[in-house]
Amino acid sequence: MYIELPQTLILATVGAFLIGWILSAISSRLKERHRARRRDHRDDRIRSLEAELRIAQTNAEKSATKVNELEDELRDAGEGIERRDNVITDQQRKLEETTADLRESVLKTRELRAELTDRATENLKSEVKLREVETELEVAKASSDLIATGVLDYSVEADDEDDEDVSKAAN
Repeated sequence: MYIELPQTLILATVGAFLIGWILSAISSRLKERHRARRRDHRDDRIRSLEAELRIAQTNAEKSATKVNELEDELRDAGEGIERRDNVITDQQRKLEETTADLRESVLKTRELRAELTDRATENLKSEVKLREVETELEVAKASSDLIATGVLDYSVEADDEDDEDVSKAAN
């Protein structure tokens, strides 16, 4: 099956293959250098635009990240403001309730003071009447005691002197 080829033929084939490969590599490098010397300005422009695009995409990603962070901060700030508004509203409601309670208490206190003043006035009037009654009773008792002991004698016939004494005492 195998064909017997002379060894020199095999070595010549391998050598030709290697020489061809080396020459093609050298020729491609020379072409690249030649192309590099005759570079098209549009290629440079495309490369610069691609670089600018990569930079812009990176900046856009950073900006998108920052926008997301700012949106989160804004959401948190909005929630904080809403909580503070709720607290303020609750405190205002409590303040209004307290103010209403205070007004009611002041009105009740004024009513109680007026009632207390009226009762004190009635009490004072009662005490004055009571003292007058006690005084009248004491005078009546003293008179009856004096009449009973005979010190006072109210006779039907009154002396002129007694009339004068009675009229002086009345004045």
